[in-house]
Amino acid sequence: MLFVYNCLLLVVRFGYAVAGLFSAKAKAFNEGRSRFFERLKSQLATNAAPIIWVHCASLGEFEQGRPVIEKLKQEFSRYKIILTFFSPSGYEVRKNYAQADYIFYLPWDTKRNASQFVSLVRPSLAIFIKYEFWHHYTKQLKTRNIPLLSVSSIFREQQLFFKSYGGFYRKILFNFTHFFVQNDESVRLLKKLQLTNYTKAGDTRFDRVKELVAHGGELPVAAQFKGNDKIMVIGSCWPEDLDVIVPFINENYHHLKFIIAPHEIDESFMTGLEQSLNAEKIRYSKAVSGKPEDAHVLIIDNVGMLSRLYRYGEFAYIGGAFGKGLHNILEAACYGIPIFFGNQSYQKFQEAVDLINRGGAFDVSDYRDFKTKYEAVNVPQNFLLACEVTRQYVEENLGATEKVMQYCRKLLVANA
Repeated sequence: MLFVYNCLLLVVRFGYAVAGLFSAKAKAFNEGRSRFFERLKSQLATNAAPIIWVHCASLGEFEQGRPVIEKLKQEFSRYKIILTFFSPSGYEVRKNYAQADYIFYLPWDTKRNASQFVSLVRPSLAIFIKYEFWHHYTKQLKTRNIPLLSVSSIFREQQLFFKSYGGFYRKILFNFTHFFVQNDESVRLLKKLQLTNYTKAGDTRFDRVKELVAHGGELPVAAQFKGNDKIMVIGSCWPEDLDVIVPFINENYHHLKFIIAPHEIDESFMTGLEQSLNAEKIRYSKAVSGKPEDAHVLIIDNVGMLSRLYRYGEFAYIGGAFGKGLHNILEAACYGIPIFFGNQSYQKFQEAVDLINRGGAFDVSDYRDFKTKYEAVNVPQNFLLACEVTRQYVEENLGATEKVMQYCRKLLVANA
């Protein structure tokens, strides 16, 4: 099976090489790994401090790892942090992240790369976030007795680890020193494999988004746009979400305002969105010097402020669940507001499932379903109940970072 695994990686690498000729994202993916070990050696040449290695697949996983990184940096300042990403969507956004001392793409998971990387970095501790389970890297760490933690991991019956033919992948799990899992189902599945090195800690993103809420600044344009009106904040919407969103806005803009933050802010998408709306709309870039309070729809044509926009909303619609996957709903939940999203690809997100079951979030199949569920939630007693559910859910799930840190302290103090 190892031969098959290595061959599959070769095929995927070849696919990325070809894709790099046509896709800017794939090109960045490839270029970020070129002359990797030369750059790594150069940056580590003068380092004499011990190193903690944190690896995230992409930006979402980084947000889960971030609270742990910052706590480690705060409490163990003599350690350097090396942060690696698999995807350009993580690396390109966070390549200048100040709390990490070294930031790189992770080289492909070959035996040679893994051995060379671990030999050069010599981490005192390695932390992989959520879904990262690489054969060669985890084996190298296990062989060298380097503690390896899986943080905010979540397991499902459908994963290869738990299939009758998944023996090769199951062995990867035995390379980990400890798992900090999100839910009871993950505990059950690890027990099924007779693994006992786990802690049900929850999701570190709760700690991160709560911190964002506590320290997020005011947005004067959004406040001016809101005035005394009710607002629905539509976050990270994709074209697939527009079939639900646009007719809803066109029907409801007389008594409800909307802030729309598209996932992609390319001009063609923005123009198409504007043309589809009957309501008076204004882009954020023009609203700064204009009169946003006169518009019914504020369209965000920048990146980086979505987490602060939810504070102005009474409702939230989060995009992505009609496509590859639901975007972050915790940022909205922290403000204690009802949340809506598509019904096709949210099931992998524990917080979405939990909030639906509790009555704080609502999956919608189409415009009519959205309209029906919104009208039901908009009844005052139902609205207040949904708000309390989302607020309480966040409060109940805080503290995962501290559970991880308690374990890290034992490891790092013992190695001091």
